[in-house]
Amino acid sequence: MRRYPLAALALTILLLVAPGAAQAAVPDRVAAPAAGPAALLTGVRTPGTAWGLDPATGRMTLTVDDTVAPGELTALRAVTDRAGVLLRREPGTLRPLIAGGQGIYGSGARCSLGANARSGSTYYVITAGHCTAAAATWYADSAQTTVLGTRTATSYPTNDYGLIRYTGRIAHPSAVYTYPGLVTINGPGNAYIGQAVCRSGSTTGVRCGTVTGLNQTVNYSTGVIYGLIRTNICAEPGDSGGPLYVASTGTILGILSGGTGNCTAGGTTYYQPIAEVLAAYGLTLP
Repeated sequence: MRRYPLAALALTILLLVAPGAAQAAVPDRVAAPAAGPAALLTGVRTPGTAWGLDPATGRMTLTVDDTVAPGELTALRAVTDRAGVLLRREPGTLRPLIAGGQGIYGSGARCSLGANARSGSTYYVITAGHCTAAAATWYADSAQTTVLGTRTATSYPTNDYGLIRYTGRIAHPSAVYTYPGLVTINGPGNAYIGQAVCRSGSTTGVRCGTVTGLNQTVNYSTGVIYGLIRTNICAEPGDSGGPLYVASTGTILGILSGGTGNCTAGGTTYYQPIAEVLAAYGLTLP
């Protein structure tokens, strides 16, 4: 289980496993087994890439965005050819989705509230870790006059989640805002491939689609995040931290980390599983 202390990673170079030089045969020595696709992809640290099993093809897939330079792409293609992995390009830039505007606010940043949770009688906001890393005090309005609470934990990168402890006198129901209206959240769940899901965010409201991948690894320019849910739902800056949920059952599955594309042309988004966050901090949903 990955825990919440911040792992300081500054990953701006490509780390590849270079092919070894040819060696003479040794009759009495058994050759070591070749590394599997996941082992080879673990060495990829190029910002703008993500990898995991594509259930549609049954093969490991390495996705690259528009920021991957031609030279990097050539090196990555050599890795995928060696590993027998699919290489796929997605338009846009793979990034955490944070911006200035509406939602929850701190130090000029805007994100979206993911879930309200508690430990005993103490209540917290769960949102993205790249959001809580940006500010210590958070507000419920853009003028920053209504205090929401103070940051108490951040796990980013490696994970992408953080906590804000409620200190202001503001209502915090166990619900998702659906622009307009509310969907009551009854508890957490685990995503599965093909599951029909929606997400809610302060920039683009409610958008729906399906789960297309699990246990995905994403290489942002600010670090690597592991174990994410992938969907074919679009999102834009400011939607970060918002919930991925099943409206018909009131089940929350994750919180938005980042993605590629936009809600005009379409995109791909990645989510931190909510069950991991609850377990890491010993929280329950109200």
